[in-house]
Amino acid sequence: MGTSPATAALEVPGVELHEEHRRQRLNPDERRQQIFACAQKLFNERAFEDVSATDIAAAAGVARGLINHYFGNKRGLYLEVVKVSSTVSAVAVAALPDGTLQERIAIAVDWFLDSLETSGATWLSFGGGMGRDPDLEKILIAAENESIELLIEACGLAGRTAGREQIRAMFRIYAQLARSGGREWLLRKTLTRPQVHALLASTLTVIVEEAVPAI
Repeated sequence: MGTSPATAALEVPGVELHEEHRRQRLNPDERRQQIFACAQKLFNERAFEDVSATDIAAAAGVARGLINHYFGNKRGLYLEVVKVSSTVSAVAVAALPDGTLQERIAIAVDWFLDSLETSGATWLSFGGGMGRDPDLEKILIAAENESIELLIEACGLAGRTAGREQIRAMFRIYAQLARSGGREWLLRKTLTRPQVHALLASTLTVIVEEAVPAI
């Protein structure tokens, strides 16, 4: 009996898939996303050094060799998880409804907190057992810069060129506040989600309505 196209797409030299996983008939992109989602969940629950490639493969229901095939190794997969977890979604910003500044900010902060609840522990406690990894630091710097530009756009300031660097500086400060708020809520359990939402939404409103016009 011949191999189906879907099964053939999953075959990698030296990798043996169990029959039950062959029947899932996922294409390569779907399989890659399945592995990524399982790794994201595990890294969100445990530190980098406490998650093995075998753990990820078992959670995804795939042979361990597929992790190397799609991501190079556990480190490469972790870096991909951190990149996605620490970047504001352009799709989410584009989907913000028309409305008042306060309404848009409230929705944007809600999206941010939803994202943190799903995968934020990876971002909030990044590094784990990797120490000062230059690739990790580059990813986080790039993610912060991209996220700041998207947040500026979400607040209706994309077209403003005067004082652009000062505006970016204010939003970098805000990004640190957002990260600290997430830590207090999710890691230290000192604040509730509504409290963090109120803090972040009100602060961002003040930045846009008072600090930016004062530039």
